[in-house]
Amino acid sequence: MRVSVIDVGSNTIRLMVADAERGVPLPVHTAKWKQRLSDQTDADGRMADAAVEQLAQSVAEAAATAERWGSGPPLAFATAVVRAAPNRREVLEAVRGQTGVALCTLPGEVEAELTFLAARRWMGWRSGPLALLDIGGGSLEVALGRGSLPDFAASLPLGANRLTREFFAENDPPTAVDIKALRRKVRHQLRDVVTRARWESPCTAVATSRTFQQLARLCGAPPGRHGPFVHRELRRADLRRSIDDLASRRSAERADLPGISAPRARQSLAGALVAHTVMKLANFETVTICPWAVREGVLLRSIEDGLGWWSKVARDGEETLSGTAVPLRVAEPTA
Repeated sequence: MRVSVIDVGSNTIRLMVADAERGVPLPVHTAKWKQRLSDQTDADGRMADAAVEQLAQSVAEAAATAERWGSGPPLAFATAVVRAAPNRREVLEAVRGQTGVALCTLPGEVEAELTFLAARRWMGWRSGPLALLDIGGGSLEVALGRGSLPDFAASLPLGANRLTREFFAENDPPTAVDIKALRRKVRHQLRDVVTRARWESPCTAVATSRTFQQLARLCGAPPGRHGPFVHRELRRADLRRSIDDLASRRSAERADLPGISAPRARQSLAGALVAHTVMKLANFETVTICPWAVREGVLLRSIEDGLGWWSKVARDGEETLSGTAVPLRVAEPTA
């Protein structure tokens, strides 16, 4: 069986086509379309008509690519940039009407649970109680647990792009006052989450997302060309030193640093500050970089529970505009 996922993020639309045999999603083709949707929203987060048209065009191209690679209808979802938009329903309806792709949004907590599932499968049971961190453009997802799905999951409005626009729009490079204000907000938002993280005392802390991958490379981790199976980690002490370097440079100059891509250079400092703050408050000296994230989580759950599961989650996600997350948890098998 060949399946595909379209992931609409704040910066990039990504397609993954995978063979789903023997319970493992093995990628056969990936593609991406850079659109920076978060930069095409107004102060309230409303997406402009031009951005919606570009989004629909990219989703149509992604769906056509998936079909050429032998996949059925893609499992398509959008993350925080669309989820938080006041005109979200109009955006989803426009994309569906123009492309025939059933694009949906999921509650942030569900994204955290699916990403945790992917990290657990990648890391294995020997990693013990697990903590997951995922910094996107619009939100930070945190999940904690001992099983295949987390016991605790949270999504916070602490995305790298969101905070860059809120705190670093006036000054480039930002002032010490700007950085202090951002850290203060992050600490306040994380208060309850890190209390739970300390109580759980996970054996292993794992981080996913391009933000963490680029920060790890900045701090000396092997480059991506070495493949997904090379061990990569991010040390808090190394990240603290790198923050000073990022903060001293203008946005464009950060792209000269190892691992920092030009499209993400502007938001790299905010991402580093969020990463360092959550690691410090949760007492994580090191996080392991996991190449699997929410896309793999969607594929894994669909492989295990069938595509009917995705249809229900997507439908319930649209009905859950700002309330309790769709429950994904299942009872763990007893010994």
